[in-house]
Amino acid sequence: MALEVKKKERESSQNLVHRFTKVVRQSGILLQVRGKQFRKRAKSDLAKKRSALRRVQLKAEKIIAEKMAKPK
Repeated sequence: MALEVKKKERESSQNLVHRFTKVVRQSGILLQVRGKQFRKRAKSDLAKKRSALRRVQLKAEKIIAEKMAKPK
């Protein structure tokens, strides 16, 4: 997507730059580029399995801790 900002008659260069930056900001191009620049890698299968096992283990520990808690 090409952005085009033409200089108006009797417009200063500072105003032109200001208008250009405003158009770029509103287009959302910078957000897309930054998102691509700092994207996270996908988890490997082993990492997914380990995190799932950890969640199951923590849930089981939480249930046991609730059962062992003093009655109210």
